[in-house]
Order: sequence, then C-alpha cells, then structure tokens
Amino acid sequence: MTYKVIEKLNENQLNHLLALFKNEWWTKNRQAIDIKKMLENSNVVIGLLHEETDELVGFARVITDTVYRAFIFDVIAKEEYRNSGIGKILMDSILSHPLVRDVDRVELYCPDRLVSYYEKWGFSTDVNGSNLMRKK
Repeated sequence: MTYKVIEKLNENQLNHLLALFKNEWWTKNRQAIDIKKMLENSNVVIGLLHEETDELVGFARVITDTVYRAFIFDVIAKEEYRNSGIGKILMDSILSHPLVRDVDRVELYCPDRLVSYYEKWGFSTDVNGSNLMRKK
C-alpha cells in the first residue's frame, strides 16, 4: 500500500478525522466544530491518505514554540490499517518537519502499552523527575 502525507485537511478529510476520533477512547467525544478549531490552532497537522481511495487512514498533530518545546498529540492509525507502517510514517513526518526537527524537547504522552513503540524514536519515560499534571 502507498500513502500520501498531507498537512491540511479538506472538508471530506475532516469527516474522516471525526470518524477516526469516534473510535478512540481519548477522542470519542470530540465534535466537528471543535476539531476545526483544534486544527486551526495546531502548528503541525499531518494526515495520511490511502493513495488509491483518498481515505484518511492516519493522523497526528503538534503544538510547538519551534525552539524549546513541541508536544505531539493524537497519533492515530485507522484500525484496519494498523501494523502496516502508518505510525512510522506519521512519526517520521512529524519529527522531520521544519517546525519540529530542531526543537530542544519533543514530548508526548501515551499509555504504558505504547512506551516501547515510541522508544524507537528516542522517547523515554526518564523526564528528569517531571510529572504530568492536569488542571481539572
């Protein structure tokens, strides 16, 4: 299979993204109007299209100051395309992107089951004693 990397989503691709989000525990309650705003305010948006069908089968995004910090969010591969290299294409596209590649610290959070997956790109749970905190 071949895929095409895009950095801007059209209306049809936005609907595909909404469908991808509906299948993930952490994004299932997102609404189209909020997703549009999210995309507008993300510094890097990476979509992955199946070249034959033009279907959005992968997605990830980044918020960054382009110098000190970049945070990767929402790395998603459509379920039936998982284990076909989509995650690798998404991560390689993000980490080589001009707004990310020279950033001092690129970060993400993931469930325990994916830690070893992200370690392939040099991510580590050793964050110098820092803790993830969230305002409720």
